[in-house]
Amino acid sequence: MDADWVARFADEVIAEAERRAPGKPIVCASGLSPSGPIHLGNLREVMTPHLVADEIRRRGHECVHILSWDDFDRFRKVPAGIDPSWGEHIGKPLTSVPAPPGSPYPNWAEHFKAPMAAALAEMGVEFRGISQTEMYTSGAYREQVLLAMRERRRIDAILGQYRTKAKAKVADDDEAAALEGSGAAGEDDGSGASGYYPYKPYCSVCDRDLTTVTSYDDETTALAYTCACGHAETVMLAEHTRGKLVWKVDWPMRWAYEGVVFEPSGVDHTSPGSSFVVGGQIVRAIFGADQPIGPMYAFVGISGMAKMSSSKGGVPTPADALSIMEPALLRWLYARRRPNQSFKVSFDQEIQRMYDEWDTLSRKIADGSALPADQAAHRRAATTASATLGETPRRLPYRTLASVADITGGDGEQTLRILREFDHEIAGLDELRPRLDRAQHWVATYVPAEERTQVREEPDTALLTTLGDTERESLKLLADGLDEHWSLDGLTALVYGVPKILAGLDLSAKAATPELKAAQRAFFALLYRLLVGRETGPRLPTLLLTVGRDRVRSLIAS
Repeated sequence: MDADWVARFADEVIAEAERRAPGKPIVCASGLSPSGPIHLGNLREVMTPHLVADEIRRRGHECVHILSWDDFDRFRKVPAGIDPSWGEHIGKPLTSVPAPPGSPYPNWAEHFKAPMAAALAEMGVEFRGISQTEMYTSGAYREQVLLAMRERRRIDAILGQYRTKAKAKVADDDEAAALEGSGAAGEDDGSGASGYYPYKPYCSVCDRDLTTVTSYDDETTALAYTCACGHAETVMLAEHTRGKLVWKVDWPMRWAYEGVVFEPSGVDHTSPGSSFVVGGQIVRAIFGADQPIGPMYAFVGISGMAKMSSSKGGVPTPADALSIMEPALLRWLYARRRPNQSFKVSFDQEIQRMYDEWDTLSRKIADGSALPADQAAHRRAATTASATLGETPRRLPYRTLASVADITGGDGEQTLRILREFDHEIAGLDELRPRLDRAQHWVATYVPAEERTQVREEPDTALLTTLGDTERESLKLLADGLDEHWSLDGLTALVYGVPKILAGLDLSAKAATPELKAAQRAFFALLYRLLVGRETGPRLPTLLLTVGRDRVRSLIAS
């Protein structure tokens, strides 16, 4: 666990805000492009400033977290799984592109914004959303656009210092894929054969940005452009609202307009000549404001899934993660690591270990033994400045719930019967929710069919007839001990203890010789083969409780 990075950033932001604009609300910012599914890598763009803003609020300062929806960006490519005919919309603003087939939302941008906004609400993330379509088309940025056009030669000179510099290399193909589609960073900077113009209009005929500005008059604001569709016209920029500043000018303009003090940036924004680096010069020289402070944040991977590119189909989103884990756990994954440290979100078997870590930390919090940094990360995961996130009233280990869900197929009556063996005081399944629902969904959705557990209907007589005397004795010891040890702890002691007894040791002996460990592994494999037809499966004590005493005896009787 890292030291408390959130507190350190909060210290810096409060001091910087006091230097810039004493007494005013502190502004932290994020930006997301709803060009496709907004994935768990993009979530770091939101969680980093959220955690810092929330800490600032906890200290009694007024702080707003703005989230700019870059929904006036161009539609760049058709994601996998979408009808290729959507290619006719490439170049249009995301808010002008029809939503995917069957969507209830009015356009492409709203279709992808909505699930992200819902996930953030579930995670307790408070923000003020800003639609860049609304800002540009309402004329909110008119003075800033006219200023940028007047200062286009100075902007061009700043950009010119970086155009020949090499871009930073990313670590590997997976990271490159994750960075693809991470926003508007890949757009051109306004250069063209007819000169440099930082404003790009959308064509009034085809509504695409396949336009080239051919001239501009500073006094009248007359802007002439041609479009690849064949249209050409002159508009008055003082009145025109169907266009936007190129990204490397747009971003610093917004820093100045909103008074942003803190905003993190992805690794694709921090290479020489990138948006963040160039923007730091443009915001001061052109817009007369300071660049936000904030860290570069690193890659977020997926355990069991190689790539997280929002331009490709099937990438896991925050909504996907929240379908298998509680909001506090997902928050904790982002809170416990410094932004510049990469980490993985687990959709495979690792989620069980992740939950074990969380439960262990929660117990340490309860008994006062957690380290200060761990306490801080847990507090930020489980609460915000204004709310406490909901939690499962009666916690059982996630791996236990998953095992039971796997074996019972989600049958409520069976599930309750078995789980009461773990905790006799369970009144009903609602006490185990939402964790139970998350575990059931994980088993149903992310556990491959070949790894699902199917308990045998009939004994494996072919296997039983081949067993030697030692194996038969081990099964008899197990069967004879079921009644006395019929609890999770008791069965754990029994399945580990049978090989000890056969080795001449007491059931509770602490011996752990290589020979004994090998005998235990062989015994476990035999039980799995007899019960589920494989050499591995759910934890044996859980499996035995689920199958039931009588059925266990019938399946292992030789």
